[in-house]
Amino acid sequence: MTTPATNVPRWNETPVTRRLGLKHPIIQGPFGGGLSTVRLVAAVSEAGGLGSYGAHHLSPMEIRDLAAEIRRATSRPFALNLWVSDHDPGGLEMHRASFAKNLKLFQPFYDELGLKKPKYPESFGHRFEEQMEAVLEIRPPVFSFVFGMPSAEILTECRKRGIVTLGAATTLDEAIAVEDAGVDLVLATGFEAGGHRPSFLRSAEESLMGTMALVPQVVDRVKIPVIAAGGIADSRGVAAALTLGASAAQLGTAFLACEESGASAVHRAKLFSAAARDTILSRAFTGRLARFIRNRFIRTMEDRRQTLLPFPMQSWFTSFIKLAAAEQENSELMSLYASQATPLLQHRKAAELMNFLIADTDRIWSQRRPAESKILY
Repeated sequence: MTTPATNVPRWNETPVTRRLGLKHPIIQGPFGGGLSTVRLVAAVSEAGGLGSYGAHHLSPMEIRDLAAEIRRATSRPFALNLWVSDHDPGGLEMHRASFAKNLKLFQPFYDELGLKKPKYPESFGHRFEEQMEAVLEIRPPVFSFVFGMPSAEILTECRKRGIVTLGAATTLDEAIAVEDAGVDLVLATGFEAGGHRPSFLRSAEESLMGTMALVPQVVDRVKIPVIAAGGIADSRGVAAALTLGASAAQLGTAFLACEESGASAVHRAKLFSAAARDTILSRAFTGRLARFIRNRFIRTMEDRRQTLLPFPMQSWFTSFIKLAAAEQENSELMSLYASQATPLLQHRKAAELMNFLIADTDRIWSQRRPAESKILY
């Protein structure tokens, strides 16, 4: 029988918890495309962690309405997340002739799902600068961002308004850039993570570092608090992240699998199935590299990778497919985001997951000798 150690630093008292007013250094990863929900954000924040909402697909007005809804659901801190880079080269405008040509690439999937041909759009997405105006106006406790760096002016305005900033990095050089820009916190995210690889200094394919290698390098080099992400799905991952020197751990897929998320029942079921053992990094659904459970749509797109469109065009054409596939429970055509740690999932409700993470991380931490439990901050 292991006797709990004395004089062991408390794992839930870190620079991140103190700065954000959290009870526990656990952050729910933000999901875009409708996978985030107010219900999930509130559940995590009310349990003492930081609930996050991926808002890059929303208009400024929708962001304002969202913040009001979150504040009605919880008085605890929360984060809103945006994509700084809102398009890739060539991803803003498409002539009608090109639109008709590209539509043919997706027509077989539209036909299979019984979809009508979409009309030529006025735009393929929302602009970051306009979304940011709404964020500055509503003043969320935390503004987190991926795919780049906001301007110095935007970061200054966040500081004036008391908004804590959190920037994502996939390499050491990106983490240094985040700190040099004056951002408050840095998220060091490994390639094991589900969802997108938010690289911004080099291509995503050139920036694939594992969490275990990336986090301690970032901790050793930057002075701002580090949050670890990527392949963290249980209390062992949380404890490991803190042991590596991180001041908090961010979990994505573990919360995506909870019934409070916006993931469909089919998606959540897949996360608990043997299919989740086979994930792949692909640009198939959005034009940007992301990790999914492998299915027929991805296999088809990978076979014709040279035809993939830049973000957000690829995402716009596939949005109709994803929505219809979810409604028809056709998992072979859905975007099934999942991390490499998905087979570790056990919990289907956010409160149960948070309770387990808190209690079991406490158990793991208390059984360590003081020297083993030293947090490097």
